[in-house]
Amino acid sequence: MNLVRTAMLLAFMTALFMFVGFLIGGRGGMMIAFLIAAGMNFFSYWNSDRMVLAAYRAQQIDERNAPEFFAIVRDLARNAGLPMPKVYLYDSPQPNAFATGRNPENAAVAASTGLLAALSPEEVAGVMAHELAHIRNRDTLTMTITATLAGAISMLGNFAFFFGGNRDNNNNPLGFIGVLVAMIVAPLAAMLVQMAISRTREYSADRRGAEICGNPLWLASALGKIARGAAHVPNVDAERNPATAHMFIINPLSGERMDNLFSTHPNTENRIAALQEMAQSGMNVSTGPVRAANPSRKSRSVPNTGRGGSQPPKGPWS
Repeated sequence: MNLVRTAMLLAFMTALFMFVGFLIGGRGGMMIAFLIAAGMNFFSYWNSDRMVLAAYRAQQIDERNAPEFFAIVRDLARNAGLPMPKVYLYDSPQPNAFATGRNPENAAVAASTGLLAALSPEEVAGVMAHELAHIRNRDTLTMTITATLAGAISMLGNFAFFFGGNRDNNNNPLGFIGVLVAMIVAPLAAMLVQMAISRTREYSADRRGAEICGNPLWLASALGKIARGAAHVPNVDAERNPATAHMFIINPLSGERMDNLFSTHPNTENRIAALQEMAQSGMNVSTGPVRAANPSRKSRSVPNTGRGGSQPPKGPWS
């Protein structure tokens, strides 16, 4: 049902984009809108991961500078049957994480330094399993295309504001009402569809992530900590790039408490309750994270990715 719903929402988004083009310039405008959408999606398909990682100044890590974290991702990717993604850290005190990439063969996962400082290895394993579930479900590509179309519709709405009122409406039978729809209604509808797609995929990734790491309670515990951190610790880079908010495991812009149309993520309490129900239903759970993140290990470290050489805050990893 999630796949069908997502496909329907994407189809609606594409039709809405072409409709806005028709309102502005008739059939010619609709064709131009289609060409613009195709070009933007082609560009985002090949470059979205690099653009997002650059926006957060993420640094790629490996077994040498973050052995425990890298090993967690490696073992989880093996559990999920996925190629090893590139692993990144970005400097932010807010605990959070996201995944990006056009397909499992060209994917990346990124975690904040605040995530490694605030969460236990088990909880980090739950978070990374959730992100790998997004990669396995190809949600990263779906969300990128949706964000691109939503941005393009908003761009057309701005175009209608500046140029739509100057037309003599010969090519636009809907006249002023059509321009008004292009300016206000279409961007709002695009935003709602983008949020609906994001929320649809989060529940699915939670469930698949719990299966990948082997214990739903690890992810449930992590979601609670991340939500509290996101509500109190600002993410400056996310505030500069609000269009990327839907990519994170928890909304980095604010602590959203209502599961409504205007939320980029489902209500955190609802997600935790669903994971707890999975655990109570008798799902097999592991006794320790993945092999590389066994809590009995003595050496855990968070690499220094701070700007200006500052050390990250201490936590269960250091």
